[in-house]
Order: sequence, then C-alpha cells, then structure tokens
Amino acid sequence: MSIVPLRRATLVGSHVDKSTTLSDLQRLGVIHLIDLGAGKQGTPLGSTSSDTRKALAYLLDCPVKRHQVASDPDFDHQAIVKRALENQRRMRDLEDSIDFTRRRLKDLEPWGDFDFPPLESLAGHRLWFYEVPHYKARQLMEVDLPWQEVHRDNRNRYIAVISLEEPAPDALPVPRTHTGSVPRRQLREELQRLVVRLDECTAEREALTRWIHLLHRHQAQADDAASLKQAQHLTRDDDAIFAVQGWAPEAAIKDIQRLAEEKGLALLVEPVGPEDQPPTLLDNDERTAGGAEIVHFYQMPGYRNWDPSRVIFFSFAVFFAMILADAGYGLLMLGAVLFFSKRLKQSRAGTRVRTLGFVLVGFTLAYGVLAGSYFGWSPPPENWLSRLKLLDINDFGQMMQLAIGIGLAHLVIANATVAWHHRGHSVMLAPLGWIVALVAGVLLYYGIPGGGIPLALGLIAVFVFTDTRPIREPLDLLKRVGGGLYALTDVTRAFGDVLSYLRLFALGLASASLAVTFNQLAADAAAAYPGLGILFYGLILIVGHALNFVLAVVSGVVHGLRLNLIEFYHWGISDEGYPFRAFAKTETTPWSN
Repeated sequence: MSIVPLRRATLVGSHVDKSTTLSDLQRLGVIHLIDLGAGKQGTPLGSTSSDTRKALAYLLDCPVKRHQVASDPDFDHQAIVKRALENQRRMRDLEDSIDFTRRRLKDLEPWGDFDFPPLESLAGHRLWFYEVPHYKARQLMEVDLPWQEVHRDNRNRYIAVISLEEPAPDALPVPRTHTGSVPRRQLREELQRLVVRLDECTAEREALTRWIHLLHRHQAQADDAASLKQAQHLTRDDDAIFAVQGWAPEAAIKDIQRLAEEKGLALLVEPVGPEDQPPTLLDNDERTAGGAEIVHFYQMPGYRNWDPSRVIFFSFAVFFAMILADAGYGLLMLGAVLFFSKRLKQSRAGTRVRTLGFVLVGFTLAYGVLAGSYFGWSPPPENWLSRLKLLDINDFGQMMQLAIGIGLAHLVIANATVAWHHRGHSVMLAPLGWIVALVAGVLLYYGIPGGGIPLALGLIAVFVFTDTRPIREPLDLLKRVGGGLYALTDVTRAFGDVLSYLRLFALGLASASLAVTFNQLAADAAAAYPGLGILFYGLILIVGHALNFVLAVVSGVVHGLRLNLIEFYHWGISDEGYPFRAFAKTETTPWSN
C-alpha cells in the first residue's frame, strides 16, 4: 500500500459552460475539489439527499412492507419523501400523546371517575388532592381544613381537601397532587381517537413502503444533485469566465486533459508545492484493505507520510488473537462473521471489514491451537492436538518475553519504515537510532550484557539527527540542540511503550483463566446436583463462555487498536492528513488506483 501522488488541476472556461463542465467532472469522478469561492455564501450540502435517507430508513424499519413497484412514470420522488417524513412526524406525535394520556389515566385511576362541580355549587371553593403514604396518615388528624379520604391502597391514602385557595405547602404532610381538569371519561375518549389515528398513520406508512425500491433508485440522483449544487459554490467566477480547481491522481491527469480538449477548457496542471497540504488517497490492495478502514476511522496520515494500513491490518490480527487466546472462541468468531457476511458484502467498506474478520478468525484459530486452548479445555497428552501446543499461557516468563518481543518488533517496524521513507537524507538516522536504542534497552532489561554502548550510540544518533535544519547563524545551532534534547525526552516513553504490550499477555491470561473457571464451576454444579446438575452445567457453560467471549472480543478490539493507533502511530506517523473525496456520481465508484 502507498499514498497516491497527486497533482493540482485548474480548469478555466466560459461562465456559460460552468454547469456542464461541473457535471462532466462529476461524471469523470477523479478530482477532489478545492474551494475557490473566496467567501461566497454556500448552500447546505445534501438537504434533499438527507431527507431521502431519513425517509428510506423510516420506511425500511416498517415491520410490514407492501409489494414493491418496479417502475412508475408518474412517480414523484419529492412528494413521497415529504409524505413519509410527515407521516413519521405525525406518528411520533401520536405515540407521545398516547403515552401521555395513558399515564394520566393511570395516575387518575385511584381517584375514580368524577367531574369537577361548578364553582358556584361550592361557594367558590375548590378541590385539592393529596396522596398521603400510610406512615404519614397520623398527621392528617392535625389538618384543619375539611378533607375526605376517597380511596386507599396498600401504599397511600388518597385525600380530597376543600378550600378557597391552595393550602399552604406545610398544611398537609405531602405536596399537592396535580390531577388536571380533564376527567377520566374524556381521557378514555381521547385515547380511543388517538389510537384510531395511529392505526391510520400505520396503514399509510405500510402503503408508502411500496415505493422503497424507487426511492433507492432516486437516492443516488438526489445525492448527485446535492453534490453538484455544492460544487457550484466552490468555483471562482466573474462575468465571463469561471475557474474550478482540485487535486487529482497523476494517473487521472490524462482523463482531465481529454475532457479539457473536448470542452474547449484551459487546463493548468501543477505539482504539489512545499506549502501545499493536499488530501491523502491510499492505494489499497483489497485483500488487506481492512487496515485502511481502520486508518480512515482513526487518523489519516499526511500526504507526505507513509501508509500504515498493511502493518495495522496484520498487527491488529495478531493482537486480537493473543487477547482471545482460544481456538473455540475463534470458531465463535467464524460463526459471527458468516452470519453478517451477506450484509457486509453489500458495500465496499463492508467487504473490507468482512475480509478483516476472516483474517481475525484465522489468526485466532492458529494462536488458540498453539496455546492449546479450546473453550478453556486442553487436549489430553495423547491427543494429536496436544503435539501442536507450543505456548503455555500460564508460563509468565515465556508469555512476558513473547509480548515484549512483539512490542519491540512493532515499534522497530514503525521506525524502520520512517527511516526508509526518509532514505537518502540524514534525518533517517534518527529513527535508526531509536531502533538501536530500543533493542539495546530490551537487552539490558533482560540482563543481557553488551547493550550499554549500542544504547548510548542510538541515543546520540537521535540527539544529532532529529533536527537537521541547516546552521546559518548561532540561533539555528541552539534550535538544533533544543530539538535533539526534546527528542531525548521520549526515552521513558519508548520503554514504556514496549512494556505496554504486556497487556497482550495480561488480557489473554484473563480470558483463558475465566474460560477455565467457568468450566470448573459447571463441573462442580453437575457433581453437586445429580440429575438437575446437567441443566446447571449447560447453563453455566453457555452463559459463562458467552460473557467471556464478549469481554474478550471487546478487549481485543479496544486494546488491539490502542496498541496500533497510540503506541505504533507515535513512532510511525508524524502528521495528520485528511481523506481524498472524489467529486463523483454516487452510482459510480470513486477514484482509487
């Protein structure tokens, strides 16, 4: 994998042909537009497209769907989207109103069915209601106002008080209960009307589902129209001409030149300048492009950096396998990947994640076999599987050495790649110095003699070659010395990062220990309760291993990514970039080399 070289392409043409030119560029789909609007007021991108997505998601979530209409010359995309979103709004309002009415009916149930009498019949007095817990009922004897108990349950007494004004807060032992002025009879009638209207909305929603297929077809058109409308505001215009500019892969320049010749446009192609910050376009091998999805998710490397996707792809698989540390859990992973496989294959990113999932399964199975763990059980010595066991997870010394060795190799790969990226320049000696220092430090950590001198030489290389600015005046010398000293402050971090990979051993041990513990608990339950113990045995195994599997997968993802995107990125990626977004029609595949 590598980062695709880009060129800046500027097209200039007659203002009359602006819309046509942008449409042709969108159809070509190879250019990342640069904003030349110079402060022009743009329009929000994709309002129509966003409404279509919301309407589609709402209709797809409908439990009952009608037969799909394949084609209809009278199909009105905007009208259907508007009706679907309006139905969603009314459905939400009706559901909220129904919930509120049901709560009011439940709250009023202890008070019974009643209507407030006219004020004149009570000489201007009003009724005030209180829910008094039984343990405070004695305090009612101290109430001076006229009151009457209208209902009682196992928790409260329901008291009605007659008074001209609302009683003072301390007149009764509890605050007043707000019952509202609408009687339960009217609330029941209102609830019935709301339920009928909700049924009508549900029927309308089901009827609208017949247009899902056509909405899908028109969504791409809505996306393209929104993107084209936004592109109109990224150009530089005057009364006669317009200019559009963007970044394009070197391999696509011929296509842009051909378009310029066909449309009579002026074309200027420029290389990336030292002050430019172009987007990053990764050239991905689809077999290992799952690593690129991780890179996109976390942090895109800068254009002048290198692509870490392949390293992350394989190292993440190794870390994930070491944390699960069980071949049986690998089989569960295989089942999960197969279950979601069909859904993942529906998109390019999903296909990449699917491939990554199968690789995770393969590494987990292989490591589980090497560790000799199958749902926490180890095969007997006479079994052929036991001969494949090369690792003992309970051997702390062996596993610590393995984890530290993998961490050292990971950071060495990061620094070696940086050195290769800067080959031919003296700055490459700084990452080489870190490699020597890291290896020598680990040797010293294990008490192996001969690591002191290489450690010192490596740190000297880091100090001298981290900052390689030319020295033209005394201040430049001070800056180089300061840069070297600042680089040396990473010494503690370097060895801390190597030791951070011990989490692979710790989490793998925790996963394996929990698996063994659940197996033992299940066996003890079966022995303690003959007959019924078989049920306990199965339940403990299923629930215990399911819980342990989920925890192990979460730990594998979180810590597997953490070691790649924090420890590894610190040593391998020096700057952050932003992704290449091709101005392209959505029904065509954006540019990728």
